[in-house]
Amino acid sequence: MNVFWTNKAIEQLKAIHDYHAQISPEYATRLVDLITKRSEQIANFPNSGRMLPEINLEQTREIIEANYRIIYYVGVDRIDVLGVVHGQQKLSSF
Repeated sequence: MNVFWTNKAIEQLKAIHDYHAQISPEYATRLVDLITKRSEQIANFPNSGRMLPEINLEQTREIIEANYRIIYYVGVDRIDVLGVVHGQQKLSSF
């Protein structure tokens, strides 16, 4: 199944990169690479992430990479990454 990153998720990735690049541009790039590479897991095993406790819908799931929650929606013929948020961030602000 194909994985598509929403504009919001891409903006959040850029913000994560910019934040970490202030201290270490190399780390920022590696971190964003790790997060985006999780697309492979999502594509091959869409239900491998857990259901979001805040939403509790079968189709809306998350996987964790470093301190970040990668939130995605499993559709019939595609997967949409809805956002990437820090684990301490409240989902209501997502």
